[in-house]
Amino acid sequence: MQAVRSILVVLDPEHAHSRALARAKLIAGVTGARLHLLMCDRRRDHDALLSLLVSQLHDDGYDQVSHEQAWHDTLHESIITVQQAEGCELVIKEHRPDNPLRKALLTPNDWKLLRHCPCAVLMVKSERPWSGGSILAAVDVGNKDQDHQRLHASIIDHGYTIANLVKGEFHVVNAYPSPMLAASDPVYQLSESIERHYREACSAFQTEFGIDERRMHIAEGPADVLIPHVEKQIDAVVTIIGTVARTDLSGALIGNTAEVVLDSLEGDVLVLKSDACIAHLEPSPTD
Repeated sequence: MQAVRSILVVLDPEHAHSRALARAKLIAGVTGARLHLLMCDRRRDHDALLSLLVSQLHDDGYDQVSHEQAWHDTLHESIITVQQAEGCELVIKEHRPDNPLRKALLTPNDWKLLRHCPCAVLMVKSERPWSGGSILAAVDVGNKDQDHQRLHASIIDHGYTIANLVKGEFHVVNAYPSPMLAASDPVYQLSESIERHYREACSAFQTEFGIDERRMHIAEGPADVLIPHVEKQIDAVVTIIGTVARTDLSGALIGNTAEVVLDSLEGDVLVLKSDACIAHLEPSPTD
């Protein structure tokens, strides 16, 4: 988070004084990051409002602020186009749940943003201040490939940074799978062996990152069920999740954990991507 030097703040045409802007001010106030305000609307002109918001930010001591109104085919494409042009390392957007019927028929815009945006995305869901609140990071210690391990390190680093920033308590959650009799690896055929395997892996993980035993939450079950459960249990103000950002048909039908829990979580959601994922999503210089 300390490395963030430019933040794209996506404003809602219907709710310009948004929660997203409040979170952006909090982060920029500590990191000194530049703020770029974006209004995605193809119908009405919002230049006067954007200029007023920039003036108010200047009065509040935020000197590096710019703004624009843009539209490129869809909402998520508009955001990503501007993010790339401005070189922003973080996108902050307020999340408003889709109608259940609409979500069943169409992929929500915020899901598309999480899948395709080649940088971190903070989905703001609550007006609650972060100050003094619990921070929750979700990991999968059972995944040992290097790209996932680097992603885990980034998740933990962001968690500690935010916890220090808001003087809050940092927690980590890890879900492990239920037994699968058809699994080729005998470890995954018995509940006892799965739990032992994950607890040993979590113990090593805790030692590596200095995580206290009472702040490490380990349980059997689907991650999209356990994460909201722990979030409510510790009353987390923000949950940090990594994503592989699947863009194929499987990803469209099933969704990543970050997408599935987005509406289930009560606090804000910070979604980070692996290096391989970012490299895949970022356009090449010849594009």
